[in-house]
Amino acid sequence: MCYKLSTMSSKLAINSIYMATEGEGIHIGTPQIFVRFQGCNIGCINCDSKDTWEFTDPEMSFDSAISKVEELAGEYPMRVKRVSITGGDPLHPKHVPAVTAIARELKKRGYFINLEAAGTRIVHEIFDVIDFISFDFKTPSTGVRTNTKLLVKLWEQYKNKAQIKAVVASRHDYEAALDAYKTVSEQTEHQFDIPWVITPCYEPGDELPKTLAQSIVELNHSYGAPFRVILQQHKVIYTADFGDF
Repeated sequence: MCYKLSTMSSKLAINSIYMATEGEGIHIGTPQIFVRFQGCNIGCINCDSKDTWEFTDPEMSFDSAISKVEELAGEYPMRVKRVSITGGDPLHPKHVPAVTAIARELKKRGYFINLEAAGTRIVHEIFDVIDFISFDFKTPSTGVRTNTKLLVKLWEQYKNKAQIKAVVASRHDYEAALDAYKTVSEQTEHQFDIPWVITPCYEPGDELPKTLAQSIVELNHSYGAPFRVILQQHKVIYTADFGDF
C-alpha cells in the first residue's frame, strides 16, 4: 500500500513532543525526544496513556513538528540525536503517511529513530526506514492478542533492529508470553534471537509492584530465563501517575 503526505500543507495528529529518558526495554536510561501521535483503536485494558486514544483533528504542521524536535535537540550541549515515535498507535493507517514522512526527514538530519509498535501490524514503509523497532506482544491482561506469525516475520526481516516487549500482570500473562516464545522458537528452528523484555505491570494509582517483579524474576529463572525482566524506570523514579515519558 502506498501512503503519501504533502509535507507543505498537511496537519499531523500529534499529542506532544518532549524530551525524556527511555524508561523501558533494552535502551532504558537513554535520553531521547519523544514524538507522541494522537489516536489509537487497539484498546489495551491496562494502557497507561489512554488520553492518546481519541482520534482528534490534526493540528500540528509537518514543519512545526520537525522544528520542535530540532529545538529540543539543540537545548543540550551534546545534541540529543535520538527520537522515539510513539502513541497512541503510530502504525494506525491514519498515521502512517505522517510517521513515514517524519522518520525520513529526521533520518536525513542524522537522528536515530526508534518506533514503538503495538504488535498488531508490520508496516514496511516505516520499518525499512527507521533504526529500531520496539514491538509489543500483548498478554491476556491487555484484552488484546498478538499473532505470533507477526513475531516470526519480524525475526525474518528485522531481527537485527528489534526488541519485543510484553507487559505482565500475572503468572497467566507470563505463561502466555512463554507459550508464544516457544511457538516462535519452534517456527524459526530455535534460531529466534530477538531480545524479549518482560515488564511487570505498573498502572496509575498502584504502588511499586515489587512483589510482582520478584515473582516474575523467579518464574523466569525457573523456566531457564528466556526473557529479560525490566521494570519501567520512569515509573520507579516518578510513580506511574507522573505523565508523559
